[in-house]
Amino acid sequence: MSEAGLLELRKKLDAIDDELLELINKRMDLVHEVGLLKAKSGGAIYRPEREKAIIDRLDTLNKGKLNRAAIEAFFLEIFAISRNFELPENIAYLGPEGSFTHQAAEARFGAMSSYISIGSIKGVFREVNTKKARFGVIPIENSSNGIVSDTINCLSTYDLKIIAEVVLNIHHTLATTCDKVKDIKKIYSKDIAFEQCRRFLENFGLDEVEHIPVESTTKAAKLALNEPNSAAICSHVGAKLYNLPILFENIEDKDNNKTRFFIISDFENAQSGNDKTSILVKLPNLQGVLVEFLTDFDKAKINLTKIKSHIVEGDSIFFIDFNGHKDDENVKEIFKKHKESIKFLGSYVKEIDDI
Repeated sequence: MSEAGLLELRKKLDAIDDELLELINKRMDLVHEVGLLKAKSGGAIYRPEREKAIIDRLDTLNKGKLNRAAIEAFFLEIFAISRNFELPENIAYLGPEGSFTHQAAEARFGAMSSYISIGSIKGVFREVNTKKARFGVIPIENSSNGIVSDTINCLSTYDLKIIAEVVLNIHHTLATTCDKVKDIKKIYSKDIAFEQCRRFLENFGLDEVEHIPVESTTKAAKLALNEPNSAAICSHVGAKLYNLPILFENIEDKDNNKTRFFIISDFENAQSGNDKTSILVKLPNLQGVLVEFLTDFDKAKINLTKIKSHIVEGDSIFFIDFNGHKDDENVKEIFKKHKESIKFLGSYVKEIDDI
C-alpha cells in the first residue's frame, strides 16, 4: 500500500474515533439523567441483569467482526466508567493487588473504580457491611480445591446478598530471576497453588526444593524478586507487577482450572431471565428430611446445580445453587414451604452452570 493510501485509511480511523468520542459523551449525559432519577428513588447504580440485557441485545444485532467476548469486554468497561461517572465505587477484594480476586474485581468493575485490598474474607464482608465499600469480591470455589469455607461461614453470618458471580480461568507461571531450573533452591507460593501445580513440580525435580507457603501468589512474586535462587508460582499479572521474569507459563496440572467468585452488596437483583440463586439450608436432624426437601425442587421443575454440605459452628448446613430467581413463582412456593430452613443468599445473572 502506498503512503498516501495509508494516510487516507488513518484519516478514516480518526474520523470514526472522533464520532465514537462524541457518542460516548452523549451516553454519559444520559447516564447522568438516569443517575439523578435513581438517586431520587434510591435505586442501585450497579444492575448486573440490566448490563446482561444490553450485551445480549448487542450480540443479537452484531453483524461485524466482533464476537460476544469482545463486545462484552468493551461494554463492561463503558458500564464501569458510567457508574463511576455517577458515583465513585469502593470495591473491597481479598488479597493484594494482582491477585486472582483483584483480577475478578477488575473484570466486572473496570480500571477506574477505587479498589481496597483486604487481607481476609471476613474483612471484605465487614467492609461492605459497614458501608466502607459498596461491593465486595471474594472466592467461593475452585474446580480443583472445592468450596472456600471462610466464604460460606461469612455468608451464614452476614446479611449481605450475592449480586453477581465471576468465573476466571486460573493459570499459574513459574517466575524467577534464575536463568536455569537447576539454580532454584526455594519456591514461594500460596498453598493451594502448590497443589494445583504438583505434576509440573515433580516433572522438573522442583518437588525436592524448599516450598514456602505465603498468603498470596502476588506476595510470592515480590519475595522471589529479592531473593537469589528463589522462584514464585504466581499469576502472569503478579509476575509482571514486580517485573519478575517468567520462566514457564501455564504450569497448572489441569487445563480447565477455574475459580468462581461472588460479588456481594446490600441489595437484590431483579429478574434477568437467566438467573441462578444461592441458598443456605439447615434442616432438622430427622430421617428423610433432606430427601423430602430435594424432592420438592424436583416437583417444582427447578434444576439444582450444586449441593455441598458444610459445618458452621457445629451445625451441618447445605450450600445449594439452582437455576432460577427468588421471584419466580415455582421458587416462591419452595421458599414459602421451607421458610424456617432456608437463608436466601442472592439471585444473580448466571455465568456458568458449574465449574
